[in-house]
Amino acid sequence: MPAPASWSTDELRRFVEDGVLIRRGLVHGATLARARALVDRWLNEAYNPERLIAYTERSFSPELEEHPVLLDLYQSTGLAELAAELLWPATAAPVARAQIQIRLPDSAAQPVKAMHVDGVSCPHLESRDLRTFSFIVGVVLDGSATADAGALHYVPGGHRRMAGYFATDWVRGQPAQTPEDIDDLDGTALVAEPGDVIVMHHLVPHRVGINTSGTPRVMVYFRVSHAQHPDLALEALSDPWLEFPALSALAGPQIAKGEHHGRPRS
Repeated sequence: MPAPASWSTDELRRFVEDGVLIRRGLVHGATLARARALVDRWLNEAYNPERLIAYTERSFSPELEEHPVLLDLYQSTGLAELAAELLWPATAAPVARAQIQIRLPDSAAQPVKAMHVDGVSCPHLESRDLRTFSFIVGVVLDGSATADAGALHYVPGGHRRMAGYFATDWVRGQPAQTPEDIDDLDGTALVAEPGDVIVMHHLVPHRVGINTSGTPRVMVYFRVSHAQHPDLALEALSDPWLEFPALSALAGPQIAKGEHHGRPRS
């Protein structure tokens, strides 16, 4: 498969400003078809409705998280190389696990997540645990390309607001994930169709909308981390570009520090 085009300067500036990128149609052909068939088979044969809450909080089809067909979505499409470009000249830690998230049609009693950032004060974690990363990559496997079909909703530029919040108003172990002004937002829908790839900075607050279509919305996510993320994780909550050396210059001094002077309190 030919290597995809590198991120353009305009795309990198958009990532700095909005915290999100979309690369349309990156995954296609047999790679997409195999992954979709694998998850469809699990949904038809192994899905347990009694575990819907647990699936929604963590991952659907957890037994497939390390399946090579799903990992090929990241490793064999040029996506790994595009992800590495965002962290350059730092390196990315190996990605060896996928997360599957499915928004079922609205006849299902599926929990709706509020605005949040992943890995901070999650209900299924100990309050002081941090399961953060640098950014997330999502591949759309199936579903309607409409805002009300289980699309991800995000706050454009919300990574800057969250950096300030983590520096000045957040203490490790508190239950609140986002400030009230973020909680009240509906967010902007990331409208995408099968084969599209979404990249989102870890600090961008987001939620998932309900699915009013008749088709499950199936996403496969990969969490990408700077190789030294375990040492940088706490500081990175208040410095959006700490783990993105080449992008910090595009961000400028105020944005790079989240427009504040402080750091999270542990």
